Amino acid sequence: MKIDNSVKATGSLPSNDGRARSAKESPKTQSADSGGERVELSSLSARLQQMEDTIASTPVVDSAKVDEIKQAMSEGRFKVDTEKVADGLIDSVRQMLSAQTGKA
Repeated sequence: MKIDNSVKATGSLPSNDGRARSAKESPKTQSADSGGERVELSSLSARLQQMEDTIASTPVVDSAKVDEIKQAMSEGRFKVDTEKVADGLIDSVRQMLSAQTGKA
């Protein structure tokens, strides 16, 4: 039996020459044309970019809460539950140890 390694061109498959796909293959919502090249973003890509921008502009620290705790500390109203802190530290160490033994 002879195996034929040739591939027959069907004409219906898109060529992969760097050009944008047709609208039938992938619906697009935004496009930009620059220097003869075309860039198209899907609606999902545009939404992802919006979400990334929102996350980037969200502060990591709640300044009002930090100021409230600072004020409570300076007035002597801030109480630390040492048992809760110790339990949290022990749990952290347990997690780190179990992660290390899981890798070995």
